[in-house]
Amino acid sequence: MTDTPYHDITGRGPVLLLLPGGAGHPMGLGPLTERLATRFTVVTYDPLGLAHGRLGRPIPEQSVADWSEGARRVLDAVAPAGESAYVFGTSSGGIAALDLLARHPERTAHVVAHEPPCVTVLPDGAARRAELIEQLEGAGRLPAEGESATPMGVFLARVLRPFTAYAPATAPPPGRLTLAAGADSRGQLLYRTAEALAGRLGSALAEFPGGHLGTLDHPVEFADRLAETLRSNARTSA
Repeated sequence: MTDTPYHDITGRGPVLLLLPGGAGHPMGLGPLTERLATRFTVVTYDPLGLAHGRLGRPIPEQSVADWSEGARRVLDAVAPAGESAYVFGTSSGGIAALDLLARHPERTAHVVAHEPPCVTVLPDGAARRAELIEQLEGAGRLPAEGESATPMGVFLARVLRPFTAYAPATAPPPGRLTLAAGADSRGQLLYRTAEALAGRLGSALAEFPGGHLGTLDHPVEFADRLAETLRSNARTSA
């Protein structure tokens, strides 16, 4: 497929690519993007087109590589050749952001990956992944197709298992990645995962407002923290 994946653009300034969590549906991110759009050209990637009329259609099992390659095609469409862009991803979107950085470092000025559930990097990662899957799938069977399909249903059926099996294979270029974890997530599985990833990849670890859903629960504070993180790293690398 060579066409540009689904995405939306708002704001002005340096390009900031947002990769939402779950099944990639950007629902609830309006206040966050509105705040960020005062400082950045915010490009919100919708890998499955769920916010663009495709919710309810059949969707195969997803792969991290497909999402990151789609993100690269979006950057090719919105950022001039030879220019790099800021990238932010949360949860499953954070995993895609990590893979984008690994595959196309030349397109990324700095990546912030917020609580990516790469739990297999933990010493007991296989057991923690099994527990996470059991916990999330135990919420009940939600439809992934048809008129009653939900983004959460798509995530549980098509995204959860392949994405939580992902672990970065190589360290990124120095100073190009920040792992983020919510202040309210301290001691929890995904905070420990972010810590382990930061150590494994030689990257910075930063605390952000709220917990795993900080982008939704504290959008203004979260946006300001993200902007400062990106700008600080831009000054450091300049």
